[in-house]
Parts: sequence; C-alpha cells; structure tokens
Amino acid sequence: MSLEEGVCYTYEAALEKAIEMEEEGFRNYLYAIKIVKDRQAKMILRDAAADELIHKQKLEMALLEGHHESSDEMNKPVPTMNLDYVFEQKEITPDADARQSLAYAIHLEKGAVDFYQRLINGCAGAPMAPIFERLLADETRHLKSLEDFYEKYFLAEN
Repeated sequence: MSLEEGVCYTYEAALEKAIEMEEEGFRNYLYAIKIVKDRQAKMILRDAAADELIHKQKLEMALLEGHHESSDEMNKPVPTMNLDYVFEQKEITPDADARQSLAYAIHLEKGAVDFYQRLINGCAGAPMAPIFERLLADETRHLKSLEDFYEKYFLAEN
C-alpha cells in the first residue's frame, strides 16, 4: 500500500488506511506461517502475526469510539537498530529458518513503522495524530524486540 508523503486523511479515512495496513501485515505473516516448515520460524512468525491483530483491534476500537483526547502520557517511539538495512529483503520460502523468518518479520515491521511515520508527518497537529503516534510507538517497540532477538541469537559474538 502506498501513502503519499504529506497527505492527511480524515480521522476515519486515516484509521481505515491503517486497518488495511495491519490486515495486510497479518496476511503476510499468515502466508509465511503456512509455507514455512521450521518450527522455530513458525513461532516467530506467529508471535508477530498476533501483534498485528492487536494493532488492528486498537485501530478498529478507535474507529468505533471516535476521537477523544487521551489523558495518558503519550508513548514515544523507541530507537531501533535499523537491522532491515543489514540484510536483503526477500520473499519468505518454505525452507526459511528462524533467522530468515526473523529478518522477514523485521522488514514487515519496518514497513509499518515507515507507514505510521508518513501518517504522522502528513497529519501533524491534526486531531488523529496522537493515535498514530501511539501506534508508531507500539510498532517501534515491536521492531526493537525483534531486532534485540536477532542480535542476541544471530549477531552474538562467540
């Protein structure tokens, strides 16, 4: 899905776009789970798919409830290692192992981070910006978790 830089949709349209993006991410993970044979790879992909469902549900609840000011302190994005630049993005294959599946998940999550960043840039100061900032923070935490896992098990110094 493409999103033009600097475009701000209405609150409902922006939520609909975000729901579509989360659904697409879930479907990508579901496809990967179905074709990958490695048990550890399936577990990594399954956890990532579950996170997509949680994000989608948050968006659907926001669409259902409409916009309102949150009294909670805004969650801020966390810095990530940008590991998506370390390895080439590839389509997932049935023989993908845990490392390849984790790299696949990192690329999908980086796409979600970029998506929410574009929405925030286009909607700066608009009433819907805070929900996208919270979702960006969620996505960066998830991306950081995947990167930390990758670093711990596949970039460890021996």
